[in-house]
Formats: sequence, C-alpha cells, structure tokens
Amino acid sequence: MDFKLQPGDALIVVDVQNDFLPGGALGVPGGDEVIPLLNGYIAAFGAHGLPVFATRDWHPNDHCSFQDRGGPWPPHCIAHTQGAAFATLLQFPCNVSVVSKATKGDADAYSGFQGTELDQLLKARGAKRLLIGGLATDYCVLNTVLDALAGGYEVLLLKDAIRAVNVHPGDGDKAVQEMVARGAMPVTLKDLAQ
Repeated sequence: MDFKLQPGDALIVVDVQNDFLPGGALGVPGGDEVIPLLNGYIAAFGAHGLPVFATRDWHPNDHCSFQDRGGPWPPHCIAHTQGAAFATLLQFPCNVSVVSKATKGDADAYSGFQGTELDQLLKARGAKRLLIGGLATDYCVLNTVLDALAGGYEVLLLKDAIRAVNVHPGDGDKAVQEMVARGAMPVTLKDLAQ
C-alpha cells in the first residue's frame, strides 16, 4: 500500500535513547537498526512541514521500575545522564517536541501519554493521525499506540522502525498483533509515497 503524508499527521519517536541501544543498560536487540529508518520518516515530515515528537524515559535515581526498588528492570535512562540521551545518530529537527515520562520515583509509565502533556501538544498541532515507531515494540511502543487509539487518533505503526525486548520469546510479534487488532495500520518507509 501507498500512503501520503497529509496535514494532521504527526510523527512520534518512542524512547530511542542510549540505554535502550545495544550495549546500553537495557539494550534492545537490534535497537540501533531503527535509527536510519526513523531518520527517513523525520526527513519526510520535515519536507512536509509536519510535527515531530520524541518521548523519553526520564527517571530519577530511585525509580520504582529499577530492580533495587523491586521493579523488573536494571537502572536505566536516569535523567541528565548519557544513557538517557537520545541516540546520537537520530536527526531530530530543531523544533522537535520532547515529552519526558516516568519522571517521578513512585510511578512508571510505558506510554508516552501517561502522566504527560503529549495529548494536549498533539491537539494543539491539530494532529489526527499518528505515525509511531521506536523502542521497544512490546512495552513503550505498544502502550503508546494503544493509548493513542483509545484517545481517538488514527495510528500508523512504523513496522520497520520498531524492535522488541522479547523478555519472553514472541512478545514483540504478539504486541504487533495486538496493536493491529486494535486498529493500528502497519506501514513501512517504502510505503510512503514521496
């Protein structure tokens, strides 16, 4: 299928941060592979004058998701550290809107909408259709997509620009199936009619 970018589209790049890249504190296998594809989407959005949003984990030192606090994950994406920084090779525009999540010690957030101003920012830009990719398929991408659909947005899932943690084998595939079953449409950069 071909799809064309149009007014009302917004790109959401989910959590492409150093700690989620291979070698990071919570590296996603193949996580760095999404970067050139996301750069392709970012360039297309720039050419059409459409908005780009970037979500990020921005945790305090004692975040509840960390194993030493009883959570499931090693410490990662601690605010103002190199691990929390966006991947160096991402080519964000200077006017990218950055949305920080899970910024308080006692609350986790897998979705970019949870406890953030993302919905208000999107509405302020007139966004109706969201193109969503990033890391990781089975956690923050999944939850961001489901919240976007629940919020009434149309969602195009950037199937070529997501990678999964796969704590359990097949988690990523199950997440994609769930997103599609709920109404997200999987697309790739090749589908984008230039």
